[in-house]
Amino acid sequence: MLFSRQKYLDRLIVHKHNHQIKVITGIRRCGKSYLLFNLFYNHLLQSGVDADHIICIDLENRRNKALRDPDALLEHIDSQMIDQQMYYILLDEVQLVNEFEDVLNSYLKVPNADVYVTGSNSKFLSKDVITEFRGRGDEIRVYPLTLREICEAQPKLDWKNAWELYLHYGGLPLCVLQSSEEEKIDYLKSLFAETYLKDIKERNQVKNDMEMEYLLDIISSSIGSLTNPQKLANTFDSAGKMKLSAVTIKQYLDYFEDAFLIHRSKRYDIKGKKYISTPYKCYFSDIGLRNARLNFRQIEETHIMENIIYNELCVRGYSVDVGVVEIRELNEAGNSVRKQIEVDFVVNRGSQRYYIQSAYALPSEEKVKQEERPLRAIPDSFKKIIVVKEDILPRRNEDGILMLGLRQFLLDEKSLDL
Repeated sequence: MLFSRQKYLDRLIVHKHNHQIKVITGIRRCGKSYLLFNLFYNHLLQSGVDADHIICIDLENRRNKALRDPDALLEHIDSQMIDQQMYYILLDEVQLVNEFEDVLNSYLKVPNADVYVTGSNSKFLSKDVITEFRGRGDEIRVYPLTLREICEAQPKLDWKNAWELYLHYGGLPLCVLQSSEEEKIDYLKSLFAETYLKDIKERNQVKNDMEMEYLLDIISSSIGSLTNPQKLANTFDSAGKMKLSAVTIKQYLDYFEDAFLIHRSKRYDIKGKKYISTPYKCYFSDIGLRNARLNFRQIEETHIMENIIYNELCVRGYSVDVGVVEIRELNEAGNSVRKQIEVDFVVNRGSQRYYIQSAYALPSEEKVKQEERPLRAIPDSFKKIIVVKEDILPRRNEDGILMLGLRQFLLDEKSLDL
């Protein structure tokens, strides 16, 4: 089974020869090395580039340990650049090189050097990585496989089975390739403990493992719920297991986000056109990892569906916020009162905007009106969409709200423009 990762390959191709360092980031094991050393390498060959003008170095390979010295790496690369034709320098796990920033910056002014790097821990886990290259870094963010990518690689896989596998085990490529569910479970559990947690602890010198892991359990159990450090600190306190300050909790959440393990989605006041700093929602970048953390006990399809929709929108290049819209309604005494209601996603890219509700089921007209209510309260003309689990034909109501089935949303990248 081969995954084309065409979206990311196209981005690398478009950014060739732009005099910037192409920095491929993303959660560990999401396919960065395969993208660079297989897909992009083959593209270069097919484009007529001679193999001796593609310098590939896997710095995680023990055989290349000597090249983790910055001067040795520079000397090695320079020794292979023997003419004035373009050379493509592909470096995997470059954070293993001391002073790697200086090494990469050394090639910014070399006219026949086009540099591409990946990294998975240390500074390369940082969302601030681009600043290391004096404003000359070009980030290409890679995500785990979408359900569309999996279905394209497995055309005989029917929708029901594809969805069941995806909501349980997510889209990390090596997990998808495991042949049995037992192997998928073992892979994800081992990966979480031996790779992600180990990296986060080592990089940030975390001393109290239990505190951090308990926090991870809490946010794994509450994906899609509004939270903030103080609320989480209260949860610790009420559980009676241990005390943890809001400051420390914020620090741990920053570690998780810097490692691309979770994303925090901020609240946006739609009518007031401003961000609300707290609370926010946390989503996992791969739902299989979230499930593995909880030993596959809390498979709540409603919340998992919301997380998967969020990830899909991020993959498509949108910024995604949680919407808040204020309405007026009568209370029990018959008085008009203000009330804030939530829009699941405010989705932006350039001048495009969509408002999206995630609705697992709409069994009654009352439930339909409940999902439509926040969308009707938004005083602008941007498209409003409700994504439902049921496989339905797209349809609009009298207010122009589009009802869209989950299958079409996930498998058709242009579904928002129907």
